[in-house]
Amino acid sequence: MVNKIKLARTEAGLTQEQLALRVKVTRQTIGLIEKGKYNPSLQLCIAIAKELGRTLDDLFWED
Repeated sequence: MVNKIKLARTEAGLTQEQLALRVKVTRQTIGLIEKGKYNPSLQLCIAIAKELGRTLDDLFWED
């Protein structure tokens, strides 16, 4: 999960701060999600997926 979100974010050309502003959380929250140290709500997962142009499965489904 962690690498998928960070990879999608960098491919979208966004910093943690930019993504955080778009989904209305702090940069620290994005950092913790990427490190696997924070379990985001479903609402936040959906917002992140929409901003990155990915599906929930793309970003959050474990292989």
